[in-house]
Amino acid sequence: MVTALVNTVMRDGKKNTARRIVYSAIEKVNEGKKEGNPLEILEKAMDTIKPRLEVKSRRVGGATYQVPMEVTPERQLALAVRWLVGFASKRKGTPMPKALAFEIKEAAAGQGNAVKKRDDVHRMAQANKAFAHLRW
Repeated sequence: MVTALVNTVMRDGKKNTARRIVYSAIEKVNEGKKEGNPLEILEKAMDTIKPRLEVKSRRVGGATYQVPMEVTPERQLALAVRWLVGFASKRKGTPMPKALAFEIKEAAAGQGNAVKKRDDVHRMAQANKAFAHLRW
């Protein structure tokens, strides 16, 4: 999971820079607290963000339907990491390690932008439940 995070943070093949960002963010997650394993906090954050359902477009008879589909475990992790890193990088004026640590803390607490994104995806799938029979 940490390697997926490092690879998502990486830009222009600069893996050492990405590692430095991710590891310092993981250290900062536990800053101010005496107890708690930062990797467990990261694990909890990832489990909170992972989407269970998503919608995919299916074209049937000239019409395009948003069909709810279950998400595979690999895609769940990929989406969770992508959302976490994406929302951390959108925090302007904050260094990336600090922003990533903040996003991880918020996600572990069940709030923040990545959790809101997951809820939006689930809400969209719930709203299009009527088209579930078009799944194949």
